[in-house]
Amino acid sequence: MGNLIHFILHLDTYIELFINNYGILTYLILFFIIFIETGLVITPFLPGDSLIFAAAAFCAKGELNIFLLAIILYLAAILGDTANYFIGKGIGHKLTNSRFIKKKHLKATEDFYAKYGGKAVIIGRFVPIVRTFVPFVAGIGIMKYRKFISFNVIGGVLWVTIISCIGFFFGNIPFVKDHFSLVTIAIILISVMPAIVTLINERRKSAKLKK
Repeated sequence: MGNLIHFILHLDTYIELFINNYGILTYLILFFIIFIETGLVITPFLPGDSLIFAAAAFCAKGELNIFLLAIILYLAAILGDTANYFIGKGIGHKLTNSRFIKKKHLKATEDFYAKYGGKAVIIGRFVPIVRTFVPFVAGIGIMKYRKFISFNVIGGVLWVTIISCIGFFFGNIPFVKDHFSLVTIAIILISVMPAIVTLINERRKSAKLKK
C-alpha cells in the first residue's frame, strides 16, 4: 500500500521514468493503467484523474503527443468500462458476495444510479471508486448494453478530454510542478467531493424520515 501511495503522489516522477526508459511504450503503460482502473472492479484504487493530468502535462513539455495520448486513453477508458460491464453481466452476482469487493462501494454505486439514472455512467467517470463500480453494476442488470455503450463512449471521451486539457494547460505552471503531490491530493479531494456531499445529504434525508 505504501508503494501505491508513493506512486500516486509522485506520478510526475514515474511517468518521466517511463518516458526515459520505455519511450513510445509509455503510451501502452498508460493505456494499461487506465484500462485496469476502469475495467476491473477489484482495482478502484488505481489513479485515473491524476494520471491523465500528469501525462497531459508531459505533452505540454513536448515529451508526449497530446493527440496520440488522447486517442490511447479514449480507447482505454471505453474498453475498460466495456470489459467491466461484461464482467458484471457474466459473474457479477458471484463477485458481489466475495471478499474482494467492498459492499459499501456497491451500495454507494447503486445509490448513485438511483439518483442519476443512465447519466450515472457519464457522471460517474469523474468520481474515483464509483467510476470503477458504475459499469460493473450496470452489467449486473441495471442497464441494457445498447444504452450503456452510448453513455460509456460519451463519458469516456468527456473524462479524458477535460482532465487532459486541464493537465496540458496548467500542469507546467511552476507552482503545480513544484508541489505536484499537493496538487494530486487536491485533484482526488475535488473528485470525491460530489460523492461525499451526496452521501451526507442521503444520510440527512434518512435521519429525517426515521424521525
